[in-house]
Amino acid sequence: MQPKYKIWLEQGDTYVFGDGLVLILERIDRCGSINQAARQIGMSYRHAWGTIRKAEEALGYELLHRRVGGDDGGGAELTAAGKEMLRNYQAFRQDIDRKIQESFHRCFAGEQKFTSGSEAETYK
Repeated sequence: MQPKYKIWLEQGDTYVFGDGLVLILERIDRCGSINQAARQIGMSYRHAWGTIRKAEEALGYELLHRRVGGDDGGGAELTAAGKEMLRNYQAFRQDIDRKIQESFHRCFAGEQKFTSGSEAETYK
């Protein structure tokens, strides 16, 4: 057994930041392109770009510097504020992950569940 959960940040009722956006930003940071990043994670460019735009609107600052295509091609890179937000969320997420694992182990120490047919038996 292991715990599974999702966590994200909201401002009011508006999504601001979460694991999906982190994945997009990490890939953009590596490859320098929204389009390539979206393709690598199996997401449409439109969805990736929309997620970034909504987060920027909610946060009130840009996460990316964008370069429009042309002879040199387009691209994107994280702003200083984008890098800081990414680092802060990653640290927050690691802290939450650790605390959830600690709580899980404390609460379920020594417990194993075995399923036989449609019944689950607990042995301690």
